[in-house]
Amino acid sequence: MTAPTQDTVTKDGTLPRQRAAGDRGGGPGGRRSEGVVLNAFSHGFLALWALMIVLPLLWLVLSSFKTDAQIAGSAFGWPANWSLDVFSRAWEKGIGDYFVNTLVVLVFSVPLTMLFGSMAAYVLARYRFWGNRLVYYFFVAGAMFPVFLALVPLFFMVKLLGMLNTYQGLILVYIAYSMPFTVFFMHAFFRTLPTAVFEAAILDGASHTRAFFQVMLPMAKPGLLSVGIFNTLGQWNQFVLPTVLMQPQSGDDPERYVLTQGLIQLQQQQGYATDLPVLFAGVTIAMIPMLVVYLSFQRQVQAGLTSATLK
Repeated sequence: MTAPTQDTVTKDGTLPRQRAAGDRGGGPGGRRSEGVVLNAFSHGFLALWALMIVLPLLWLVLSSFKTDAQIAGSAFGWPANWSLDVFSRAWEKGIGDYFVNTLVVLVFSVPLTMLFGSMAAYVLARYRFWGNRLVYYFFVAGAMFPVFLALVPLFFMVKLLGMLNTYQGLILVYIAYSMPFTVFFMHAFFRTLPTAVFEAAILDGASHTRAFFQVMLPMAKPGLLSVGIFNTLGQWNQFVLPTVLMQPQSGDDPERYVLTQGLIQLQQQQGYATDLPVLFAGVTIAMIPMLVVYLSFQRQVQAGLTSATLK
């Protein structure tokens, strides 16, 4: 007979070292318990984070249906009357004009940002030339440059062009402001697209421009949609640039305030005659379009953010 070795199988079918590892918590049971604790902690943290975001928004919407007396008496109570008249009052007090001004700017700024940013990112990602990385790092540096440092020269530059308090001036500034992030995002996305499809289009006689617009750009649709949503949210909520560039220069100039400026203007116009429900209704009107856009394209945004890593 031979003496039992150190790795002899025991009666329960496990090796002694495996049993010892399980006893120390390093076996499957120990890892499973650690996974349950980590999962519970992560879900609890996400639930707390969701409450911190949803509760203020819910309070804001509910306060729109209250009166000043109800807000002063019970800020967290339910409205006594669910009337929509406050939203019509907010719209008539200027929110409607501010809403239209914002739409006019974004209808041109977001598509042009996507067009120019995609063209620049495509060239930097697919073509090799001297200074390629230098130009790319120039765009990346623009994304890290604080906009507050450029407000004074930007103001005088737009003033020299005669575009202060004009839609086209703000549109051009929004495009320049959003270009660095767009190029950075789309550069990484274009590098993941297959080269064989592009080469097949060139062999079929397509020019580089036609191959970009008809082949490569449709393939980058998930990335375009994702970065487009981010640019829309960023430009819709922008406050610093419109405050500097969209101020009437004389008494005859019309007010072309966007929504973020308009809400501040609405608060200042109230003076001592406070009408908080109108202000809350204005904020709700400004918030609803972006919530609808994000919730409608949530799956596409997630697909665009993950497709670059999956390909």
